[in-house]
Amino acid sequence: MSASAGRPSEADDTFPKLLARNARIRPERPAFRQKDFGIWQAWTWREVHEIVRAYAAGLATLGIGEGSKVAIVGQNRPRLYWTMAAAQWLRAIPIPVYADSVADEMAYVLDHAEVTHAVAQDQEQVDKLLSIQDKVPKLTTILYDEERGLRTYDHTHLASIDSIVEKGREALMRDPAEAARLDALRDAGRGSDLSIILYTSGTTGRPKGVMLTYDNVRRAGEIGSAFDRLEETDEIIAYLPIAWVGDHIFSYAQAIIVGLCVNCPESPDTIVADRREIGTTYAFAPPRVFENMLTLTMVRMEDASALKRRLFKYFLKQADKVGERILNGERVGLGDRLIYRLGDVLVYGPLRNQYGLSRVKVGYTAGEAIGPEIFRYYRSIGVNLKQLYGQTEAAVYVTMQPDGEIRADTVGRPAPEVDIRIDDNGEVLYRSPGVFVGYYKDEAKTAETKTPDGFVRSGDAGFFDGDGHLKIIDRAKDVGRMRDGALFPPKYVENKLKFYPNIKEAVAFGDGRDMVTVFINIDLVAVGSWAERNNVTYASYQELAAHPRVYAMVAEHVDEVNRSLAAEPRMGGAQIARFLILHKELDADDGELTRTQKVRRGFIAERYAPLITALYDGSQTADIRTEVTFEDGRKGVIAATLAVQDMTRHPITAPADLARAA
Repeated sequence: MSASAGRPSEADDTFPKLLARNARIRPERPAFRQKDFGIWQAWTWREVHEIVRAYAAGLATLGIGEGSKVAIVGQNRPRLYWTMAAAQWLRAIPIPVYADSVADEMAYVLDHAEVTHAVAQDQEQVDKLLSIQDKVPKLTTILYDEERGLRTYDHTHLASIDSIVEKGREALMRDPAEAARLDALRDAGRGSDLSIILYTSGTTGRPKGVMLTYDNVRRAGEIGSAFDRLEETDEIIAYLPIAWVGDHIFSYAQAIIVGLCVNCPESPDTIVADRREIGTTYAFAPPRVFENMLTLTMVRMEDASALKRRLFKYFLKQADKVGERILNGERVGLGDRLIYRLGDVLVYGPLRNQYGLSRVKVGYTAGEAIGPEIFRYYRSIGVNLKQLYGQTEAAVYVTMQPDGEIRADTVGRPAPEVDIRIDDNGEVLYRSPGVFVGYYKDEAKTAETKTPDGFVRSGDAGFFDGDGHLKIIDRAKDVGRMRDGALFPPKYVENKLKFYPNIKEAVAFGDGRDMVTVFINIDLVAVGSWAERNNVTYASYQELAAHPRVYAMVAEHVDEVNRSLAAEPRMGGAQIARFLILHKELDADDGELTRTQKVRRGFIAERYAPLITALYDGSQTADIRTEVTFEDGRKGVIAATLAVQDMTRHPITAPADLARAA
C-alpha cells in the first residue's frame, strides 16, 4: 500500500474513530505484538478494535465517562495503550504516568489531575498506587494487566483488565441498546475535544499537565507520518516511557493513523535483541541510548583481537570519510565506494545488526542534544539517523531534517505547518497545529508560555544559520556569559565530554564566573572494562571513580574537548579549567535527573554546593556527604573526599566570527 493510501478522512478526527477505520480497511494487518516468555503474540486491527470496544463498555460499568481522568502506569504493554483508546472512546481523559516515578511523584500527578481510576501494569505499580491512596482521595479503583503476585490481594476495588474486558463483552452481547449507545458515544467525539494530559518531566520544578486535543495530536502525527513516508508495513518497537510525548506520538498516534505495527519488548533488558528479531523500520531513541550502544561497542572492541581492532579502526576511518556522503546520495569516487562496500560487509552491516537497526529506513533522536561525533558515527555506518527538535507543548514536532539536509550541528528546518521566530533575547518561539491548549489548572503559567498571537515560548536559545537550519544552543535560562563576556553554553560543553565512552554524564558551571568547571560521572561499564584490562583493582564505583589513573584518563578527554572548543570562535572561552569526578552516579531517584534523564542543574548546584566552592576557590580536594536512595527505597549516606584536577586552556585558533552569535 502506498504512503497515502488509507489516510484518515476529516471525519476520522479522534483515535477511537481511527481505530474503527483501521478495523474496517485493514482488519487482518498486525496492529500490536508483545513478547512474553520468549514468544511474540500478535493482534490484528480487527481484534484490537473488538477488545477496545469491549474494554470501553467494561470501563463504563465502573462509572468512567465523559471528563473522567484515568491514570496509566507501567512499561509499554498493548493493554496499556488500549486503555488510552478505551478511555477516549468514553470521552474520558487518559493520564499516562512515568513507570519509574517514586510514590510521592506519582501522588502529586494523580492528585493534581484528579484521577478517579488507575490502570497499572503489575504488582509493583499496584503496590505503589495502594501506598499513596491517602494522598489521592479521588482514586477509587485500580486495574492491572499482569496478575502475578496479586491473587491474594483484596479485590474490592481491584480488578484485572481482562475481567473488565470480559464484563464489557458480556454487556454488549446482552444489550444491543448498550452497544448502540457506546458506538454513538464514540461518534460524538470531536477533534477539538481534550485527548490526553501529558505531564512534563519537571526539569525546573513540579511537573505541568500539558493538555492536548485530538486535533493537536492527530495533526502532529499526520505531519510526521507524511514527512517520513510511513506505511502500514512499517514496524516500530515501543520501549520509551508511555508518559512521554514522543512515545505517545510515535507508538500510539502515528501507529493508529498509518496502521503500522507496534511491538512491545519482553523487558527493558531485551530491547535490542527484540528490535533485531522484529526488524524494525522506524526507530526512535534519546541520545543516551545511542551513547550507551556506542560505549558498549568500544568496550567490546578493546577486548577483541589485534586484527579485529585494526580492521575496525581502518573501516571506521573510511566510514568517517565517505559514509555520510554515500548515505546522502552525494558523488563519491569508485575506489572509496568499493572500500566502503567491503567495510559494510565486514564491519558496518554487523554493527547495524548488533544494534537492531539493519532494516531501519529512518531513525530519530531527540529529547536533548546529541553529541555531533556520536550522531555522525551512526550515519557514517549507514543508519539514516536524524535529529528533530520538539516539545510536549508542540505534540513533538517543531523542526525536522529533510533527506539530504541532515547535519550534526543543527536540528533542521521548521516542520511542515510550523512557524518559528527568534525573540530578541535569542529564545525560540513556535506556532503549529500541535500547540497545546494550556497547562491543566495553571492559567498563569499558560499565559506566561503562550503569546497572544499563539506562539509558544520554548525556553530554548537558538538561531538560524545561513541555510535556514535551526541551531539550538541550550536552554535559554542556562546559556550564560563568563565574567569576561565569553559565551557559556553548558549543554554544548557537556555533550562534547559525553562523546567519550568513559564519560556517562557531565554538569558544567561557569555563568558569571572567571572559568568553566565540570562535574563528571564515569561510565561504570566502559571504565570497569578498562580497569580489568589494565589491572586496576576496585571494590566499588566510588573507589574506581577516585582512582588516579581514572583521573588521568578523564583528563586526556577533557584536554581534547578544550582543544576542540579552542577551534570554535563562539565557544572558545568555555574551555574547562577544573573538574572533579563525582563519587556516585547522578540518579533520578535522588532528584538529580528527571525521569527522562535530563540534568536538574539547579538541584545539583544546591546539593553539591561544597564541591562547586572547591572547584572555584583553588582547593585540591573537597569533602562531601550525600544522601542516596537504594533500589528498595531505603536511604543512606555516602561520604567521600574528591580530588580536583586543573586543566590547561588553549589559545583560540579559529578566525573570529562572532557576528552571528551576537
